[in-house]
Amino acid sequence: MTTTTHLIRSRRFLPLFATQLLGAFNDNFYKNAMILFVVYSVYNSEAAEARFSAIASALFILPFFLLSALSGQLADMRDKARIIRIVKAAEIVIMLIGGVGLTLAFQGIMVHTLAIPVMLAALLAMGVHSTFFGPIKYAILPQHLEPNEVLAGTGLVEAGTYISILAGTILAGWIPIEVAAVVVIVTALVGFLTAQYVPAAPPLMEPQPLDWNIVRSSITLVRMTTRHPRVILAIAAISFFWTIGAVLFIQFPPLAKNVLSASKEVASLFLVVFSIGVSIGSVSINRMLGGKVSARFGPAAVLVMGVFVVAFHLVCRMWPHAPGEALLSVSQFILQPLAAPLLLSLLGIAIAGGMFVVPLYAFLTTVVDKSETARTIAANNIVNAGAMVVGSVIAIGLSAVGVDLADQLLLGAAMCIIAAWLGWLLYKAEQAHAGEIEHAFE
Repeated sequence: MTTTTHLIRSRRFLPLFATQLLGAFNDNFYKNAMILFVVYSVYNSEAAEARFSAIASALFILPFFLLSALSGQLADMRDKARIIRIVKAAEIVIMLIGGVGLTLAFQGIMVHTLAIPVMLAALLAMGVHSTFFGPIKYAILPQHLEPNEVLAGTGLVEAGTYISILAGTILAGWIPIEVAAVVVIVTALVGFLTAQYVPAAPPLMEPQPLDWNIVRSSITLVRMTTRHPRVILAIAAISFFWTIGAVLFIQFPPLAKNVLSASKEVASLFLVVFSIGVSIGSVSINRMLGGKVSARFGPAAVLVMGVFVVAFHLVCRMWPHAPGEALLSVSQFILQPLAAPLLLSLLGIAIAGGMFVVPLYAFLTTVVDKSETARTIAANNIVNAGAMVVGSVIAIGLSAVGVDLADQLLLGAAMCIIAAWLGWLLYKAEQAHAGEIEHAFE
């Protein structure tokens, strides 16, 4: 805890932490404000709502798949702090466009033909923004922090991300969409200001020519990065985690409306509980591991996560559905007999998930040479994005063939078993190669 408190007060960490906090808030506030508005105010079909939620998620993820190789090269071969400032300047322009889309939707102006396409275009652009920021927020930590601070710093970044998701989700469910259009722009401006204080992080290698061919560079990056068992196993385990997370996040809004007969504020409550849980797990695992980067608790954590997913599914199946009646408000929902076990199951999923994934990110930044961390994270993002897109497509396909939303949750539980097996293999590889540093790009 002393290390955590020290980092929060340090300029080596605080400006980056604040910039990441604001960026994650804006991503999720904008995305959820848009999705909740469309699901609750535009469509009136379970299939259409689930399809739109999945399309929005896939659009946000797509740039990670296409552009991560380029972002990783830039982050390792150029000053990371300068890239952060350029990215945050671009966010201001993107959110101006997104704000226009939200305003058009509120005014009811060409909602299907203009407002929704503009909002989705801004969401895609925010995906590009996050793609270029993503490798830096983890790769810069070993450059600015001491070795015994990296796990704590990674946990804080992950916890901060979910605190931001929490704040963005709450506001997205409660703030009118016309106000949301202003909030996203103001947040982008504040994020640009905090980015100015991130300390310089010059490249730790001689700059090399960038490969602008996104297909070739992506294939090369993944092939080079995954030559080592610890790296490829960590990436595979993280990918399964985020596939599970993508499926759950896609399902929350339509699940709340169509299975639980609950309002959009309840859908926001689900995301809030999930965010709180991941934050708790992210910070707790650092204490359990005593600051040592290790996958030791990974297999058990993700198996516990799977048990809670099954519990969440069972409660959803038992929920008394009341078609035709008014949607439950948050206060009405909380008073339902099954609300407590439902929310506790969701909290358990999130805590266990945070405990599983945070050491894996720290693992990726500490087992490779510091000059290669951004490209390693970028390779991880490519594989993660591909896995999440597959998860989104599966969710769309299951909805298309009529599989109940509650039953789709079991897909996540099954994935937890595979993730636990990967975590176990990673821990074995960790023990076999203790103290070694990988050089993937020599």
